[in-house]
Amino acid sequence: MSEIARSYTFDAPPDRVWQLLMDTKALAACIPGCERLDPDPDTPNRYVVKLSIKLAAVMGTYDGSVQLVDIQPGRSYGMIVEGRGRPGFVAGKAAIGLAPEGTGTRLDVTGEMQAGGAIARVGQRLIGSAANLMMDRFFACVKGQT
Repeated sequence: MSEIARSYTFDAPPDRVWQLLMDTKALAACIPGCERLDPDPDTPNRYVVKLSIKLAAVMGTYDGSVQLVDIQPGRSYGMIVEGRGRPGFVAGKAAIGLAPEGTGTRLDVTGEMQAGGAIARVGQRLIGSAANLMMDRFFACVKGQT
């Protein structure tokens, strides 16, 4: 299990950042390796995702889902992420919170992730670093859209 804790700042008010975080087209454009991000027609606030990821010597495609939970519009939400592919599985949960900071927004992410199969054999430390790198790239892209 790898712990995740990051903070990001945006030069935009919380409502604008929230708007982007709820826009599936904006998210799909920013998620590293995202090939597909579609609403699940059977479950509200759940999305079907397909990602291509390379981590060290392990490369693969993952099919999975992202479920948004505990939604407090404009302030916070939780995410439950699951994915499976030839290299193994990834699963995790995170809490995302937004708060005004001056004229901008501070976004805090905390959570944990777990991996199994070949992807886990590259080591939990490397997986945690890769998760942080992917989050940094994702939020840098979102920041560019604010």
